[in-house]
Amino acid sequence: MAHLLRGGFVKAVHQTATLDETVFKQLVAQYHRRVRRRVAAGQQITGLLKQHGVMARAKHFATAEDRVELVTQLPSQRLLLEMVRASWQEYDAVQTQEDAWRKRLLREAKKDEMVVRFTELPGIGWVRAATLRVYLDTPWRFRSVKALWKYLGIGLDRRHSGKGPELLGVPKQTNRLLKSTILGAARSAIAQGENPFADQYRRWISRGLSAKMAKRNVARRLSATLWGLWKSGTVYHPEWVGENWAATQGIETF
Repeated sequence: MAHLLRGGFVKAVHQTATLDETVFKQLVAQYHRRVRRRVAAGQQITGLLKQHGVMARAKHFATAEDRVELVTQLPSQRLLLEMVRASWQEYDAVQTQEDAWRKRLLREAKKDEMVVRFTELPGIGWVRAATLRVYLDTPWRFRSVKALWKYLGIGLDRRHSGKGPELLGVPKQTNRLLKSTILGAARSAIAQGENPFADQYRRWISRGLSAKMAKRNVARRLSATLWGLWKSGTVYHPEWVGENWAATQGIETF
């Protein structure tokens, strides 16, 4: 192992520093697993309903009244109705577990100083703040903001073959949870309005940038702001988010 390390054949792997931080990360992962199970259970139910001509989504069977209405649209076949009701019971059980884990997550998240500071940014609530906190772990593991963007899946990869043209694109291999978290935060910040990130989004749109690219730039801007206040130990100041930020950070707006 020592010979491999000296030869540059072994890469350093980041490890969480303390047991408490490790357990907090596992708690966040446990919650997200419950979310995925609830979503999967809902998709199975909607698939079953569609097979019998009832077009519905999970929000359409959120209450008992909604479910009574959906049952009336199904064929009057005893076994089918039993399967649908059993599936709803399973869905409710998973939903209950998700709610319980969410409460545990919020209780622990509010004890973490950095998570509390993250929630001051537009679009970043407790779950997103805790997710970014535990999966990024420390700002010092990234040598630059562009390295952070690549890790989040919102950076740019430059590739070329021989003397051919340079190709730009987002990384395909990335942490999907982190990518969805930061892009979701960007969408929320844009929807909230009345904040520097939403203002910049509107400026990019007015200059001809596509909505998809403008949203990705907002995600970069959000993550860079979060990274900066994390490194400096400061709190979020909306007035520090300047209009010329994209140019100073070298963001390519396309």
